[in-house]
Parts: sequence; structure tokens; C-alpha cells
Amino acid sequence: MSEQHRFFSHATLERNVGWLIIVTILAVAVAGLVQIVPLFFQHSTTEPSPGVKPYSALRLAGRDIFQREGCLGCHSQQIRTLRSEVERYGPYSLAGESVFDHPFLWGSKRTGPDLARVGGRYSDDWHRIHLRNPRNVVPESNMPSYPYLQGSAAAADTIQSHMGALRRLGVPYSDDEIANASKELEGKTEEDALIAYLQGLGINRRFNVVEAVVVEQVSK
Repeated sequence: MSEQHRFFSHATLERNVGWLIIVTILAVAVAGLVQIVPLFFQHSTTEPSPGVKPYSALRLAGRDIFQREGCLGCHSQQIRTLRSEVERYGPYSLAGESVFDHPFLWGSKRTGPDLARVGGRYSDDWHRIHLRNPRNVVPESNMPSYPYLQGSAAAADTIQSHMGALRRLGVPYSDDEIANASKELEGKTEEDALIAYLQGLGINRRFNVVEAVVVEQVSK
């Protein structure tokens, strides 16, 4: 066996940490590109799913509060294709549902339930009680209370610049939507905004699935 062949052997990599690190990085980089690059050219990952629209000003403000309060640390927004998850939370998540999300809030931890399909499951009043003191509706809950949200005004002064920045990233906000964003938040509290955000999560996918089932049953 030649010296060159022995140099590039597996044994050489195992004995030389530097080369092992370099080859590992190259392998991960190539594998990542093979997996990720094609996604930028697939309509299922780059086009919005049916019914998915950019967040309204109120819902966008609520999303900011969701991030600020660290809700992502305990609540994921990604239902996997496992039967147990679909039966518990609803239809599994699709990439097209998140095309307007910057950043993504899929999460990876579930101290609390997944919220991908929470929209419309509870009334606004239920959410108000739950946010102010979760134990009033879920006695075993270890979720923090957020009573101060009801007394804090939604951030109407920054919403236009936020929507403008998102438009530069490709979110199709119109000039009128941005111009009227502050008015939409007038008189609204942070609690109102957060509830509006939660009430819109996943309703497009759930309603589309229900509609498809109804159509199928009628066609039979």
C-alpha cells in the first residue's frame, strides 16, 4: 500500500484529530447542502399553504410578545407526522404554514402543549383567565402568570417599522396595511394582541382538513 493511500486511510483520520475535524465539517456541510438547497426550489416549502396570510398588525404585535415572554421555551409550534401527535393536536405541520414567519417559532420543548393548532379551541375569555392565572383553568399547570399584560398598551409606535422590515424580507404587506397598522393597535393591550395571535394559530390547516373531509363525504 502506498504512502499516499495510507495517509488518507480511516485509521489516519482516527489518529489525527485535526484532520478528523476538517473531514467531519466537510461531510456535514455537503450533506446539509444536499438536504437544504433543494427546499428553496420546492413550492411546498416556499409558497404559503392555502389560507395562510401575513399576520395582521395586532397578531404580529402578539407574536412579538409571545417571543419576548419566552413562551417558545415551553410551547412548540410543530406537530410531527406521528399518529399520537396528530390525534392529540390536529393535522401535522407543513412548511408552507411558516413562510411568513421571521423567525420561525417551531420550538423543540413541550413543558406545555404544542400550540400549532390552538387557534379557535378556546374562547378569548378563557385565554384571558389562563394568562392572568393559569391555575384557574388548569389546576396542575406550572405556567407563569401574566396579569400585567392586561394593563400594558400594545406597541403601536413600532409596528409600522416592524412590518416594513418584514416586507423587505418578502412578506407581502401593502402600503395601506403598514400605514393603518398603528390605528389597528389603538386602545389594544398586550393581552389583546397575544390572544389575537394565539387565536389565529393553525386555523387555516384545521379548517381546510375539515372542509376536505366534508367534500369527500358529500361526494360519496
